Formats: sequence, structure tokens, C-alpha cells
Amino acid sequence: MIYTVTFNPAIDYVVHMDKVALGKLNRSVTERIYIGGKGINVSIVLARLGIKSTALGFVAGFTGKAVEDGAAEAGIQTDFVHLQDGCSRINVKIKAAEETELNGQGPLIPENALAQLYEKLDRLQDGDILVLAGSIPGTLPGDIYERILARLSHKELRTVVDATGDLLLNVLKYKPFLVKPNNQELGELFGVELKTEDEIIYRAKKLQEMGAVNVLVSMAERGAILLDKQCRVHRCGVCRGQVRNSVGAGDSMVAGFLAGLESGSPEYALKLGTAAGGATAFSDGLAERNKIYELLGQLP
Repeated sequence: MIYTVTFNPAIDYVVHMDKVALGKLNRSVTERIYIGGKGINVSIVLARLGIKSTALGFVAGFTGKAVEDGAAEAGIQTDFVHLQDGCSRINVKIKAAEETELNGQGPLIPENALAQLYEKLDRLQDGDILVLAGSIPGTLPGDIYERILARLSHKELRTVVDATGDLLLNVLKYKPFLVKPNNQELGELFGVELKTEDEIIYRAKKLQEMGAVNVLVSMAERGAILLDKQCRVHRCGVCRGQVRNSVGAGDSMVAGFLAGLESGSPEYALKLGTAAGGATAFSDGLAERNKIYELLGQLP
């Protein structure tokens, strides 16, 4: 079973506008509402690819119920910790000439709620996959990823960490099965700007030396590179299409990659991940199954 953790789920209120005039009344052209959060995004795309997962995390208030209901409608099993106070956050995404995001803070997560999450994680079995994605809410310890992986280190789990900076570097000692920085984030980990594929591959190998098993590097219009557990380098180009959305493309790539590994080789997983990321980038919301496989057909 695949488990995803979203510490701070959200309702994403996406507003399309011709332009934004600050300090004045603005009217939308269209609006859409989605459930969001990086782990939930992974679970949604997995479900659309026919892969079951369980979404873990924290929800609160009427917005938390909306997140839970939306996950059920998307075919996702949930096992959230329900907080007594506050409300799950609402994020406003304004899409006009430029894309602007207003992300809510989310509810306070008390120590007893965190203990409940630990109890749920303790039930994971050898062979399960655990996806930890995104930043840490200010109400949680900054080393929460380390705490979780240390707690579960005695189990034979495959862990996926999609994070940046020290949040990623500090968990490499627990040998995560997959890490997924983009090329800019990879460079920032080492304080350098990566300009060539050779430089990207060299730094990806450094992450492997530090503990990562597989390193998947997305490179926007330059495609993606996978350094697999046998230290083999796999390259994949980009799909053709008009970019309409930047939210959730990386999460979709993770989902596509994991789905691809369920039924194929690392090369196939890389292609399916690339197609899933592209399908989200070329859509208003998260990738749909038909669009993913349409784009997969573009990749040699």
C-alpha cells in the first residue's frame, strides 16, 4: 500500500481573471475549487492511474470535512487525524497575466494530535511506500521528517521525500527510496548553479552517495533525469503542450513514477512520471488519466 502524508491539507480556490488591479474591485472570469496539499495531489493522480493509496495528515473544521469528502469522491482512502480547533486552510490561486498565490496558514497541530499521526504510521508494514512531500507547517517541529523516518527505520519501507534544502539533506541518512528535486533545487542544496546535464548528474550522484536510492531530477523544458539504484542514468524529454498550470505538476510526476514502477521498469516509470507532470501542467487541475496516456505516447 502507498501512504501519503499531508500535514496541512487545503481547499484550493482557483480564480481566473483577465487582469488584477490592486486596491480596486476585481471580478473573476471563472472559479474552480479543488482539494489540495502535495501528498493529497499524489494520491489523486495515483487514483486516476488505478493505484490505491491512503492519505494521512490533519484536518479541521468545515474545510477539513470538505477535504475529506473531496478525497473520498476522488477514490482515495483517508485516515486523517481530526483536530478539535481551527479550520483546514484555504489557498487562493489567482490566474491572470501572472499567477499569484495566497496560501493560508492552517490550524494549530497540538502534541497529542501528532502522537495520533505517529500511531497511524506505526501500522505501516514492510513493503509499503510512504510519501512525505512539501514544507513543514510552523506549528510542527522543523525536524518532523527526520522524526518520522527515524521512528520507522526498523521497517522495510520505501520512502519518497519531495522536499528542499535541509529538510531533504537531513533525511538522506535514512536512505529514502526516491528523492525528487528539480534542477534549481538540486543546485541550491550544494550552493551552486547547475547549467549542464553533466553537472546535474554529478550532483545527483552526490545525493546517492549521501543515502538516496533513486534520484529523479525534473528540469522543466529540458525534460527529466533519473539516476536509479544501480547508478544508471535515464533521460526523458518533455511532452508538447501549452502550459496552463504550475500547481501540482511535481506531485503528479511523483505519482506517475510510482505508478510506473508498479508495472514496469525505471525507464517506463520515468516516462509515465514525465507524462503525468505534463498532463497537470497542460490542464487547469491535476492530471487526468486520458491526458497522461496521450502524452505518454509522445515520449519515445
